[in-house]
Amino acid sequence: MSHYYRLVVSCPDQVGIVARVSSFIAQHGGSITEASQHSDLQTGRFFMRYEILADSIGMSAGELEEAFAPIAATFDMQWALVDTQKRRNVVIMVSRESHCLVDLLYRWQAGELDCNIVGIISNHPDMRALSEWYEIPYFHIAVDPTNKQASFDAVQAQIEALDADCIVLARYMQILPPALCEHYAGQIINIHHSFLPSFAGAKPYHQAYARGVKLIGATCHYVTEELDAGPIIEQDIHRVSHCHTPADLVRFGRDVEKSVLARGLRWHLEDRVLIDGNKTVVFG
Repeated sequence: MSHYYRLVVSCPDQVGIVARVSSFIAQHGGSITEASQHSDLQTGRFFMRYEILADSIGMSAGELEEAFAPIAATFDMQWALVDTQKRRNVVIMVSRESHCLVDLLYRWQAGELDCNIVGIISNHPDMRALSEWYEIPYFHIAVDPTNKQASFDAVQAQIEALDADCIVLARYMQILPPALCEHYAGQIINIHHSFLPSFAGAKPYHQAYARGVKLIGATCHYVTEELDAGPIIEQDIHRVSHCHTPADLVRFGRDVEKSVLARGLRWHLEDRVLIDGNKTVVFG
C-alpha cells in the first residue's frame, strides 16, 4: 500500500491559499496525488484536503509539520497532517442488534477499513462469540439504570485504556453522557435509523410508518451532547409504500444503516470529513 501524508486545512477564505500551499509542496519535491478544496461563500471559510506521496517529499511527517507551521500561522489555519502509516485505533460499541457490527467487521477483515479495531464494548453479552471469532477483545459493561454515570465512567476508562482514536456506535442503544461526548468531540460516530432531523429518538421506523412516509433512511453523524443532532456525515434512503408494514421498514432500514455507517466511518478514517460548526464538508 502506498504511503501518503494527508494535509487537512480549514481557515478564513482569502486569495492565495491554494497557490501558497501548492508551491510549498512543490518546493519540497512533493507529488500531490489528490486535491480537494471548497469555499463556503456564506461563512467565508475555506476547506482543503491534499494527499501527498510521502516518498516524493523526502521529509518525515514531523519535519513537514515543522516546515508548514509558518504558512499555517499566516493564514490562521486549523490544520492537521496525517501520516497514513499510523493506523487509527477504533472501538465499536453495540447493544443487541448485530447487523451494523457484522458488516463493519467483515469490511475491516476484507481490508476496506484502514484501521485497528482494538475492542468491542457492549452493555449486553450477546456479541461476545462474534468478537472472539474475529479475535477482538470484548468488554461487557452493563449500564445500571440506577447509576448510569458509574457505568459510563467504566466505559470511558476502557476506551482510554484501548487508546481509541475513534468510537463507533453500531446500534449502541444508550445515550452517552455529555462529558463523554465533549471529551471525544469529533471522534464518536453514530448510526441513527432515521433520515434525520425527522423521527429522532426511539422507534423511528414506527414513527415513520405512522406518518405514512414514502421514503425511509438512515443517518451517520458525529455525536454531540444534543441527542441525534450532531454534524451529519452521510445519509441514504429507501423507497416504501402503503403496502409495507413496520417490520418491512425495519428490514429495509437495516440494509441502509449498514452501508451508510460503513461509508461514514471510511470517510472519517480517510480524513475526508471536515466539521464546520454543526455541518460537515465531505470530500467523498
